[in-house]
Amino acid sequence: MARDACATASATIAFDFEGASQSRCVIEGERSFAVLVSPEHAPPINPSPWYAFRYEVKPGDPVSVRLDYLEGEHRYRPKVASSQGFAVMDPSVSADGKSATIELPAGAGTVSGQELFTSSRYAGLASRLAATGVAHSEVIGLSRDGRPVEAIRMGDETASRVVLLLGRAHPPEVSGAVAMEAFVEEIGSLFANGSIDGARLQFIVIPLLNPDGVARGHWRANLGGRDLNRDWGDFTQPETRSVGELLNGLGEGRSPVLMVDFHSTRENLFYVQGEDETDAAEERFLSAWLGSRTESIAGYPFTIERRNANPGSGTSKNWFHETYDIPAYTYEVGDETDSTATSQAARELARGLVPALEELAAAR
Repeated sequence: MARDACATASATIAFDFEGASQSRCVIEGERSFAVLVSPEHAPPINPSPWYAFRYEVKPGDPVSVRLDYLEGEHRYRPKVASSQGFAVMDPSVSADGKSATIELPAGAGTVSGQELFTSSRYAGLASRLAATGVAHSEVIGLSRDGRPVEAIRMGDETASRVVLLLGRAHPPEVSGAVAMEAFVEEIGSLFANGSIDGARLQFIVIPLLNPDGVARGHWRANLGGRDLNRDWGDFTQPETRSVGELLNGLGEGRSPVLMVDFHSTRENLFYVQGEDETDAAEERFLSAWLGSRTESIAGYPFTIERRNANPGSGTSKNWFHETYDIPAYTYEVGDETDSTATSQAARELARGLVPALEELAAAR
């Protein structure tokens, strides 16, 4: 039995797969268990309590699993994947939010705070895009654990205007990854049908910035214990540093014109620059891309929240705006937003991006 797992004659709980949480199982009875949910490092840490475990349950009375949050409170509704399909569970949550109890069905499966979205799914995205002939992938660096940090590139690498898309700095933020997947696939389709002129515009996509954190089931940090969305400019970590080096090597006359970083929070929103940080061109771009869509996408209302930069904070939004004087947005998807609506909205927003970028170019 793997470390931190537990088993009785009736059931097994284990954490021996990619994306499993750094939790510990405690046997409380033949068909009763507790999973102790704890972060990868001591507080303070963002309250994104990730849990993911696999189970094997023999027929009989229900098996009860109580999620005990050693830091933070219950946030993510449990998702179960098994041979019976995928379902969202309704746990019994304690009044203080420090625990949540579920019952497992007979059979085998996984339970996780969000659907498991690990390296194989990213490989599938890269493969599908490559098959269209509009994209290729390259390894731009290695994580602390030796996992590749990959870039998907679309368009001519001599194109002067560069759009940078970042994803999965924070491992539990899967709804943002779902949006990014659909968004990037739609951008690939626009290249394929000629809607994007690859001689004028190139896209660099870093879909999995924190491969170690995702693989190891972290709440927030990379293997170095650093929130990668606080490391821009400092570049103390190999993952962010690899992106910085890629951008520095673009060559004369080539530079980012837009950065979008995909994340998750409790509701759908975009964090954008504050009004006193933008010029007329950026305001024109914001209006053209997002301004008319906040309530127009079926099943996906969102808000636009202006935030002035916190100098030196090291977030992607702040650093890219300060460094390149470009729109730099955080694309936040609600934790429990319907995945179909998330994907449909992402595709519509991808289609609307190109004409908005033309507005930006014309205004500058």
